[in-house]
Formats: sequence, structure tokens, C-alpha cells
Amino acid sequence: MTAWTSDELDRIGNAQLLRVAARRADGTLGSPRTIWVVRHGDGLYVRSVRGPAGAWYRAVLARREGHIEAGGVDRDVTFADAADLSDDLDAAYRTKYGDSVHVDSILDPRVRQTSLQLVPR
Repeated sequence: MTAWTSDELDRIGNAQLLRVAARRADGTLGSPRTIWVVRHGDGLYVRSVRGPAGAWYRAVLARREGHIEAGGVDRDVTFADAADLSDDLDAAYRTKYGDSVHVDSILDPRVRQTSLQLVPR
């Protein structure tokens, strides 16, 4: 398994927005969507603000592969289920995006269940 470099973790973790595109069955990438990303330790995590109904979320679950761009980093990734880090990720979202009127949406219990870890490929 490939690991993020310290520089990549810093750059992506500090980026306000991340662009994510799911890999389709034919190997092509779908349309990128802009979402929030947080860092926890040596991991990078995303959630679907629309919960399980989010289009990008449903698309990445189909193959668990895709591509991300943030902070000048452009990388293919695998989407892994996040360990039981909901409280830690909530804290990371509050710290990073607490000034946004939308932060409460990303902390909703229905949304918490969509937490995914970004694993570089």
C-alpha cells in the first residue's frame, strides 16, 4: 500500500476544497465534484454532505477508485471505509470549517456514516 508523503498530507489537509472524481466501470473518470476534506493523523477523510444519497458518494462506492485534486496534489486514490473515527472527524471538520454555516450538515449522523478514507494509489 502506498502512503501519503508528509508534503501531500500537509497540502491536501490544508486545502479548503478537494475535487473528487469516481472511476467508472470502463476506467474513465466521472465529472469531478468539489467537497471538503479533513486530515486526522496520517489520514485524509471525506464525507458526503448529502449523506448516502450524494451522487459522488454513490459513484465512488461502485468501484472504490477515483482521482482527487487539492492543494496542488493530483492523485489517484482508493476510497476505504473510515475506521470508527466519527468523533475525531467531527472535531476535525469543526476545527477546519467551523466558520461555515454548512458545518452542522457535515456533522449530521446520517452524513457521518459516509466517512471515507483517501488511500493513495
